[in-house]
Amino acid sequence: MRIIIVSLLFIACGAALAQQKAEPQKGKEMTPEKNKLFEGDVYAPDFPSGMEWLNTEKPVSLRDLRGKIVLLDFWTYCCINCMHIIPDLKKLEAKYANQLVVIGVHSAKFQNEKGTENIRQAILRYEIGHPVVNDKDFDVWHSYNADGWPTLILINPKGKKVGSHSGEGIFDIFDNVIGQMAAYFRAKNELNEKPISFRLEKFSAPPSLLAYPGKALADETGNRLFISDSNHNRVIIASLDGTAQDVIGDGAIGAKDGSFAEAEFNHPQGLAIDGDALYICDTENHLIRRADLKTRMVETLVGTGEQARKFNVSGVGLTVALNSPWDALAHDGKLYVAMAGPHQLWVVDLKTREARPYAGSGRENHVDGALADAALAQPSGVTTDGKSLFFADSEVSSIRAASLPPGNQVSTVVGKGLFDFGDIDGRGDSVRLQHPLGVVYANDRLYVADTYNHKIKELEVQKRESRTYAGTRERGARDGDRKQAQFNEPGGISATSRSLFIADTNNHLIRRIDFDSGKVSTVELKGLETLTRQMVRKFRGRVVDVAKQTIAPGAGAISLSFTLPPGYKYNQGAPFYVAYKTADDKAVKIKDTAQNFTEPKFPLQIPVEAVRGEGAATIDAVIYFCNDEKDKVCLVDSVRVNVPLEVKEGAPKQAKVEVAAKAKGINN
Repeated sequence: MRIIIVSLLFIACGAALAQQKAEPQKGKEMTPEKNKLFEGDVYAPDFPSGMEWLNTEKPVSLRDLRGKIVLLDFWTYCCINCMHIIPDLKKLEAKYANQLVVIGVHSAKFQNEKGTENIRQAILRYEIGHPVVNDKDFDVWHSYNADGWPTLILINPKGKKVGSHSGEGIFDIFDNVIGQMAAYFRAKNELNEKPISFRLEKFSAPPSLLAYPGKALADETGNRLFISDSNHNRVIIASLDGTAQDVIGDGAIGAKDGSFAEAEFNHPQGLAIDGDALYICDTENHLIRRADLKTRMVETLVGTGEQARKFNVSGVGLTVALNSPWDALAHDGKLYVAMAGPHQLWVVDLKTREARPYAGSGRENHVDGALADAALAQPSGVTTDGKSLFFADSEVSSIRAASLPPGNQVSTVVGKGLFDFGDIDGRGDSVRLQHPLGVVYANDRLYVADTYNHKIKELEVQKRESRTYAGTRERGARDGDRKQAQFNEPGGISATSRSLFIADTNNHLIRRIDFDSGKVSTVELKGLETLTRQMVRKFRGRVVDVAKQTIAPGAGAISLSFTLPPGYKYNQGAPFYVAYKTADDKAVKIKDTAQNFTEPKFPLQIPVEAVRGEGAATIDAVIYFCNDEKDKVCLVDSVRVNVPLEVKEGAPKQAKVEVAAKAKGINN
């Protein structure tokens, strides 16, 4: 995304510590000069009370972490630079598992990012494994004088600030300093090396067939729908009606080439089709992959597998480093890539595999002009009308255009600048979007996944006019009339002559909008389980076995309700999840269903058709509930309910199942 201050900001530690490249010492006494630096001068401010926390069962206090080295990560989840340091943080957490505690301080740029539930989804999407506090009012940010995203603050085991750094490339710097600091305080017997753990969001995450699908690509000619199942690290091929046809990738994180069953990816995003070749933006591997749809083989087309650290360095094939390729478009023998990391569009010659910047200087901003001089800001979606490339320039909340050859200009369709965002329809630079990630050209219009507004926008290019096409701004998963439908941070959009297809990322769904009827529906993926040996996420919640229930033959229902702890109520707007099924249909028939909803209405009526004999139903549910106290605590309960059923004449038509919600989970 952005770094407001690009320079290093060491406050007490000094740049000298960052420049050292020696391996961390094991108990060796430091020099007096370094001793003073490690000791620090000023106590780090603690977190204010009443803040909302995630990835932990209770609020975290720096005082409770005395004896540990603490690293504060100031981030916002739209930020590509913040995404880039997550692997480095994970490496540090693994290397110093018993010495270091990382705390994420989420200080939002966009309004949508201030919501705790939205941050929860980002934590799951980025697979973050440490506590995160919602610093929505910038209280912690200001107490530490943070200047940009990401900023990192190092705190010693005595609770004093030691150093600060702003920007990417953090592992070597902090590995060196943390290693030496651990040795220093270990020698003084002031280092607490007892293991510490937190209750993470992933332990309560509901299972889903898709996991944060980033992009979808509709191929009308071939009757195919390609889906980046990003957090399952694979690409799904289905028919346009949702019948699964093939799966590319075995689900493991990696960069292995080979057959569809053997290939590995790391959170793939954008997709582009050219004949029998499917090009895949393997985003977190910083690669472009090519899947041959005839031979069912995957090869790496461009990239070294390492993130590019320098700007504007062209190259060929496996010798050129890329930086977070997010979307792609095949056109006239070229692959145009929305390269989010360096804030540029790139172009790859599909014959020679030469890759080079196409538009954008690499400076993050909103500046029109010649292709090489213009400034872009985290382009994340790309499409074309055959004359221009249109791209979703997410960090400036704009839709912009770059001329195709022989043109040489970048211009703006709608939007204005880095901090000009919102939800305003209109024309030109008066339009406000909020971090759009996807765009497609169809029916002489542009359709935009206006991600943080949970909407689809329609743009007339010549008039530079934008209007809401679908969505209400409220996040949800409601189908029906497009004006009343709801989405949850849609990240990708594609089109046929009849329909739009949307990667509804935080709903883990693919949605369809029919142009003629204006109806929104959910694409039901059928037969996917039989195509892959990589199962979707295992159920991680608790299991409750209830007593056998009797139910009368014929149409009936299971009535599911929860008993909440005293003083708690359901958290309206949270992503509730319920799925139910039966082992077989001999005794009781239930239409297998999985649904997300944000307006909880319990008891929930689950329709059944009772036949005869004995059977069982399984209900998976994730519910959210909060208290009303000053130090607000919100909890999540992920529970699998096993319900034995006996069909019996004279029994009630409704089997009542009541489960006590477990007051254990996350502090919110």
